[in-house]
Amino acid sequence: MIHPEIADFAAVLPPMGAVAGLDLGTKTIGVAVSDSLRQIASPLTVIRRRKFTLDAADLLALATRRGLVGLILGLPRNMDGSEGPRAQSTRAFARNLSALTPLPIGFWDERLSTVAAERALLEADTSRKRRAEVIDQVAAGYILQGALDRLRHLR
Repeated sequence: MIHPEIADFAAVLPPMGAVAGLDLGTKTIGVAVSDSLRQIASPLTVIRRRKFTLDAADLLALATRRGLVGLILGLPRNMDGSEGPRAQSTRAFARNLSALTPLPIGFWDERLSTVAAERALLEADTSRKRRAEVIDQVAAGYILQGALDRLRHLR
């Protein structure tokens, strides 16, 4: 089930259990996961996009392996808060994914998450090649950490 508001998402989560944060790109999906107490987001992996059914199968297999209790998708809003084609694409992905899983799905504003991830990787003196390999999962970590921080205040 899709929960457009983070408070609605929080209301359906069990008291404990890990959630995943997803940074949906056109070529990759960055994935980060939380600990079971939902305190810390950790970048995990990048899934190379192929077609929806294969992408969804990869995500749901990961969710099963990790025992996830929910999914947070980064919602790419424009700087003025409006939603463009990428946000519509993310919402469509969520609708299609929700038909395949009982896991609750929520959204988190991902504005500037990739910029923050890039800055952190530059500050860590990460090589250009390595940055390209991990940027999406680090951005997913920023998305998820923002959502986790908000969830903590909703309890």
